[in-house]
Amino acid sequence: MELESLKLDHYRNYSDLTLEFSSGVNVFLGENAQGKTNLLESIYVLALARSHRTSSDKDLVQWQAKEATISGRVKRSISETPLSLHFSNKGKKARVNHLEQSKLSHYIGQLNVILFAPEDLELVKGSPSVRRRFIDMEFGQMNPLYLYNTTQYKRILKERNAYLKRLQLKQTTDTVFLDVLSEQLIDVGSQILIARQEFLNKLELAAQPIHAEISDQREALKLRYMSSVDFASAASLEEVKSVFADALSRQRSREIIQGSTMVGPHRDELQFDVNGNNVAVFGSQGQQRTTALAIKLAEIDLMQQETGEYPVLLLDDVLSELDASRQTHLLLAIQDKVQTFITAPTLSDIARQLIRKPRVFHVKQGVITLENDA
Repeated sequence: MELESLKLDHYRNYSDLTLEFSSGVNVFLGENAQGKTNLLESIYVLALARSHRTSSDKDLVQWQAKEATISGRVKRSISETPLSLHFSNKGKKARVNHLEQSKLSHYIGQLNVILFAPEDLELVKGSPSVRRRFIDMEFGQMNPLYLYNTTQYKRILKERNAYLKRLQLKQTTDTVFLDVLSEQLIDVGSQILIARQEFLNKLELAAQPIHAEISDQREALKLRYMSSVDFASAASLEEVKSVFADALSRQRSREIIQGSTMVGPHRDELQFDVNGNNVAVFGSQGQQRTTALAIKLAEIDLMQQETGEYPVLLLDDVLSELDASRQTHLLLAIQDKVQTFITAPTLSDIARQLIRKPRVFHVKQGVITLENDA
């Protein structure tokens, strides 16, 4: 999979920008606050219809502009597909092949991307919500049903929490509707639990040899899915539903007191263990970076296995955060495999030696110029 071209209209600090890309490595060089990260963000948004930097689409529209558009042409092994996203005060419109999509779940997956930025270290040592979001965003690109189920789960959860709040405030004493919402939550949530576990099992298998290689065989990586629903011994979807229902039943009184749903996928955690220890707590910064790098590289192969296409890789100022050994592992792993976009103030000597014929762009105050066309 490749992004052949990109066009930005009134997006962030770009009034009107059109770029054609190499199928290999595309490098964007420039000082901070010139627009490099905005450019990579726009590719991420084109793929996932949301930013990794802000929850407000208004932030994506250029200052004093009323609307913004991102469009691009995606090349797959057997087809080319134009994509576009339009943002305005009326919301956003997503188009595939110039046809507007009624649901974003029908749009996401047309362009698959993996982003690796310095803040991705938070994947290892950040809050559980960071890791839940990681699972949902990455697996959602590979599996439309999972993406649909997470959307439905969030809607049901919001409605259930609102009703629990009413019960907490004694605005109602009727728990029949709570039972209905609980049943809906269990049905969708159980499917999410099973899918997450399957995804993490596959991710672990892909990440373990990479992690071992980067650590010179000194370290072993394990991924632990720690669910608020103890479904590990459940052998079927119906058994998972039964366990989920029991967990909700035990928490009902507490939920009404708290006005919030206490168990479910929204409460779950992902833990990374290195040599049997939680690397977020007991690992060095180097071990944490090795873990994050191994997970990101594993995603590349896993996405290819699941979708039949390699994703587009976005490296946002990450090379400067990695030492020489980890830079080398990263660049050798992506060489001749995936289309890659790299932002950096300058290219390191290692990068210049290992990146074959990059297409280099210079970014200054929202103006992008091509250095060479290799």
